[in-house]
Order: sequence, then C-alpha cells, then structure tokens
Amino acid sequence: MIKITLPDGHYYDEMLTAQGEQRPHYNAWWQWFRNTDQFSIRQKKAQAELLFHRIGITFNVYGEDEGTERLIPFDSVPRIIPAGEWQRIDRGIRQRVKALNAFLYDIYHEQNILRAGLIPAEQVLANEQYQPCMQGINLPNNTYAHITGVDMVRNNDGQYYVLEDNLRTPSGVSYMLENRKMMMRLYPEMFEQHHIAPVERYPSYLLQTLRESSLVDDPCVVVMTPGRFNSAYFEHSFLAQQMGVELVESADLFIKNGAVYMRTTEGPRRVDVIYRRIDDAWLDPLAFRADSMLGVPGLLSVYRAGGVVLANAIGTGVADDKSIYPYVPEMIRFYLGEQPILSNIPTWQCRKAEDLRYVLSNLELMVVKEVPWRRGLRHAGRPAFHQRGAGGLPPAPAGQSGQLYRPGHPRAVDLPHLR
Repeated sequence: MIKITLPDGHYYDEMLTAQGEQRPHYNAWWQWFRNTDQFSIRQKKAQAELLFHRIGITFNVYGEDEGTERLIPFDSVPRIIPAGEWQRIDRGIRQRVKALNAFLYDIYHEQNILRAGLIPAEQVLANEQYQPCMQGINLPNNTYAHITGVDMVRNNDGQYYVLEDNLRTPSGVSYMLENRKMMMRLYPEMFEQHHIAPVERYPSYLLQTLRESSLVDDPCVVVMTPGRFNSAYFEHSFLAQQMGVELVESADLFIKNGAVYMRTTEGPRRVDVIYRRIDDAWLDPLAFRADSMLGVPGLLSVYRAGGVVLANAIGTGVADDKSIYPYVPEMIRFYLGEQPILSNIPTWQCRKAEDLRYVLSNLELMVVKEVPWRRGLRHAGRPAFHQRGAGGLPPAPAGQSGQLYRPGHPRAVDLPHLR
C-alpha cells in the first residue's frame, strides 16, 4: 500500500500541492514509482545502507547518547529541482560568494564597509573569528573562500532562503557524491528518464580551483586533516583520493627556508597549496593555540609571506558569523551594485533594543543562536529556550548580539511519507 501524507499548509511540499496533486516535475517519477515493486524499493534502500556500512561512509555525531558514528542517510525518493529553479539558485550563490569574498578582502584592507557605517565595526573587529594577523595581507586573486557551503531552506511560500553561509571548513560534499553514485547504481532507469545534472566531476573542479589559487606553474596540492578521529575524516580521505593528491597530517609537514615541505619516501617535497580541514585556532601553535598538536609550527609566517596557499584562508570565519549574516544582502548591494537574488531568513539582533523587545514577545516562534566573541562561543537552539521560556533568556550584553530567526516555518525540504 502507498500512503501519502498530504501537506499541512505549514511547509512547502516538494512533490504535492495542497490539493494532493503531483507537481509537474514529479509526474515522470511518480509514474515510475507506481510501476515499481515496493518491496524492491525497500530492498534497495537496505542494500544501500549495507554498502555504505561496508565502505565506511559514516560521520560522527558528538554529544548524543545513542553513539557517535552514523551512516549517511539514503532516501529512495529524490528531491527534484527543476532546471529553472536550479539556475536561479546557482546565480544567487555565485553572487553571494562573490560579495562575501569582497567583504573579506575589504575588512582585512581598507574596511570601507565599516567606514560607511553599514556594519557596526565592533561586530567585525571584536569578533572571535576576525584575525588581525591577516590585516594587509594580499592573497592570490584576492580569494579568501575557495570553497563555500551555503545552507538553504524552502519556506512555505515556495521560495528558497539562505539559512547560513559556511566559509571556514565547509563539509559534506563527499556524502552527496556517494549518495548520487548509489542512486545511479540502484536506479539506473531513473537517470535514463530524466536529464539530471551531473555531479561526479566535483573533485576535478575542486582540484582545478586549488591549483589555480597558486602562482606556481605546477603546484603541489595536499589535503590537511586533523586525523582519523575527526568527524569528517571519511570526506578528507575521499577527496584526497578522488583528486589524486596526498592526505597529510601535521606530522607530515615541516617548515624550512620560508616554505612548507611534506615528508615522503623519496625525501622532502615542497607544498604549494594546502586544502586545510582544520580550524584557524589549531593551524599553528606558535601563532594561535599553543597546545595544538594538529598544526604546523611556523605555518602562519610562511602563509603571510606568500610561501603557501591555504584554502580556505585564515580569518574567513568572520564572514559566516551569525552576527554578520544579516548584513550579507547589504554587502551584495555595496560591493556588487546588485540586488540580492537569494533572500535571508528574517533575522532580529538582540543587540538592538527594539529587536530584543520583539524577540522576547515572540520567543516561541524563534530559533535563537548566540554569536561568538572573543570570550568564546556558546550556541543555544530552540529546544533549550522553549524549556526556559522568555524569562530564561539571558540579557544581551552591550556589544554582543544574538541571532534569531523567525522561520515561519522554513525547514529542510520535506517529501511525502511513502511506505
């Protein structure tokens, strides 16, 4: 039996209209689904999970009692995004990333957007992720964020909204690639019936991006990982293997004569580009956290002198900070002279008295996120504040803002429940 849970009107259903009719771009899939044995579909889902387990395609979850290691989820129901919608998303993300890179260059150089008063200076300069050591440093092509992860949701109005930008060490692309590979393996007929945009060349494009970030003709590129106990270690090793480059840890690298070298069985080899999957604080114990065992002593000095490229650049985290997020549309107007293609989720900042009053009056509608400042980061999600109620919300100290979303209610795209 096929049971379909109809939309409740509070969110956008990808497959069905409010009247329970298939959206046009799901018609072909729906016909395929009706003509396919449901037991076979359940078998294939179980087969996918078994293969993921054997290959070791897992991620770690911290702070949960059920255990830390999880298989990536596999859904036999695809999320189909029509070409026209995808083209708009593509243009919107390109526009957004271009503006974020311009913002990063600006705040580490002239700081024109701060001088113009469009963003309060203390929200940038006092931010935990702002790195004064990057002030005045010129990077190849003025590129700070080579790889960006933009989280999106679709609201009940059918429009896509940007939930947050990830510019430090964005993660997750390997799971998407493996999921697509599994879908093609189990359901080849689905790909024969649809013109589906390919994703398998992502590692090649990534390597090209990393190589082009260097001024060396034939640069040596490596992926730097904290090690196999990191939550995204599968992805680190996967991308290194797919790009055909070395996966290294801090012990594999050393500094000599203003350059970074990698230890190999054939002797030291100079490294030109490091795709680092380690946060700023752990990169260099001489410059950041002295207790770091994950970084390379002296790496910052070589980087500042142009002896090596880091992707992403040190200090990119200030651009994806929760307190900076509300200003990204203004960045697009300021640096590009364009109107934003993609919208932010409506956001209120508790550092503003009027916003704080509104938030306290509508707390049950909010998702509350505290922002990092020099004293450290603490994150609070919706459940904690629901338990505490409005009276439990700590007052916003001067110079600090809490970011609050009023979703109304954007959510991860939900598909009908089929069983």
